[in-house]
Amino acid sequence: MNLMRYATAFLLLVFFTLFLLLPVYTVIEQGLNARMILEIFRSSIYVEGMLNSFAIAVVTTAMVFLIAMPLAIAYDKFEFPGKKLSNILIMLPMILPPFVGALGFQHILGNYGVFNTILVAAGLPAFDWLGGHGRFWSVCLIEALHLYPILYLNLVTAFANIDPSMGEAGMNMGASRWRRFRRITLPLLKPGMLAGGSIVLIWSFTELGTPLMFGYNRVTTVQIFNGITELETNPLPYSLVLIMLVISAGLYMLSRFAFGGSAAVSVTKGGMGSSAITIPGWKKYLPLALLLGITFCATMPHVALILTAFSKDWYGTIVPHAYSMMHFENALSDKMVVPSILNSLTYSGIAMLFAVVAGFMTALLVVRWKIRGAILFDMLSMLPLAVPGIIMAFGYLSLSVRFEWAREIMNPITNPTLLLAAAYAVRRLPYVVRAAAAGLEQTPVELEEAAKNLGAGSFMTIRRITVPLISANIIVGALFAFSFSMLEVSDSLILAQKSAFFPITRAIFELSQILGSGPYIACAFGVWAMLFLAFTLGAATILLGKKMGALFRL
Repeated sequence: MNLMRYATAFLLLVFFTLFLLLPVYTVIEQGLNARMILEIFRSSIYVEGMLNSFAIAVVTTAMVFLIAMPLAIAYDKFEFPGKKLSNILIMLPMILPPFVGALGFQHILGNYGVFNTILVAAGLPAFDWLGGHGRFWSVCLIEALHLYPILYLNLVTAFANIDPSMGEAGMNMGASRWRRFRRITLPLLKPGMLAGGSIVLIWSFTELGTPLMFGYNRVTTVQIFNGITELETNPLPYSLVLIMLVISAGLYMLSRFAFGGSAAVSVTKGGMGSSAITIPGWKKYLPLALLLGITFCATMPHVALILTAFSKDWYGTIVPHAYSMMHFENALSDKMVVPSILNSLTYSGIAMLFAVVAGFMTALLVVRWKIRGAILFDMLSMLPLAVPGIIMAFGYLSLSVRFEWAREIMNPITNPTLLLAAAYAVRRLPYVVRAAAAGLEQTPVELEEAAKNLGAGSFMTIRRITVPLISANIIVGALFAFSFSMLEVSDSLILAQKSAFFPITRAIFELSQILGSGPYIACAFGVWAMLFLAFTLGAATILLGKKMGALFRL
């Protein structure tokens, strides 16, 4: 038994070293160039890019809190019609990467888009939403509308762990509703705020696809992307990535400090049941109206993408003049579309296998076997949530540039299959680990011990007892790993260099850059991708329910 445990630990250590620690180390080693770092900070262009990235992160996170907090409070405090559908509605914004949604959003925010059409009809001047300062706010808005479910799910979980008797005690002592919220509820929400807020802050700071699609080039991620072509001769992109890594770590530490370094210990409700109250009369529909209103705003990019894909003529009107299927027909005949679907299926399938095996093994070590040093594997498995995707992708690319052995098996030019599969797997590993760990924590260890007492070996016990008992959790983790890998942005844009190996997201980006019908074909392609992710996320939401928040925690 001990041999199996330590063999598992050794294999995991090799996996994390090759596909997580080594890429990050390569970035640090190559980027730690004092002359290049000084040159970056002396350049007004790069400094402006960092300031813009930081501003996007702060504004987006603030928007996310403004959206998610009222929703979480309404869900926890009130019973209302349609409450059981809340989790499904909340997940709708996540069925489309914001960079794909930006394609459709351009028809809403463009010079002759929906918003300006309404403004002109009302006798007001049109506004340049996608130029100047308007572009900054558009990037922040579309990222916030995509990311608020992460914070919401964490807040709902945190609310569920607060004993309502504490608020009742404060009320009995004469504290006002606002004072009770500020002095009792808010401190107890800190774990959820930290868990969701940290991910949103880092994610929005390192987002590549949305500013790239909006043409907002003065941000650090786009500057890094544009420097990839000079990677073998110019060390500056490495230093820029290293600075982004340091700033990301700083943002995480800053968020911990802002929300309280030692988060308050939650007091669980235990068996007291739900404390939600039913509002009498027509007011009971107000929480539902809030949920539907925010969901409508959050799904505007999705609606715009669908309308653009089906539109035959959409210019200066609120909805298209005419509709057609020609963009879907053109997408099927395009030389990039079908191969990119097959490529993504291949990359994501291999990534799912990597993530499920490594995630299940990690969960076993941490939750069930609890060997010495198990906490290290838990920290390593969660590290991809804290290390931005663009940094990981750049690390993989630098591996193939620096090391001959890496160039042989993970070459982005000749065959990036293993490179992309490994990158996808590491990025989605935290979801599998959290899902599997939750299943193990809920499964009585006595069942496994009974099998061992009857003579079953360790491997047979895992195969015949453990895996079947947590199969639903493993399926959820696998769904997340596969579906999010299918629509991964940073790794796909950076690591897929030749059109023959383009995955879906890289193909959508390339199509969107083609003048004429290119953006429309990209929208049609994006609709298919959105439907696929909607199906997988819907299945995961039904299986996990309110426990979905556990998948989005550092």
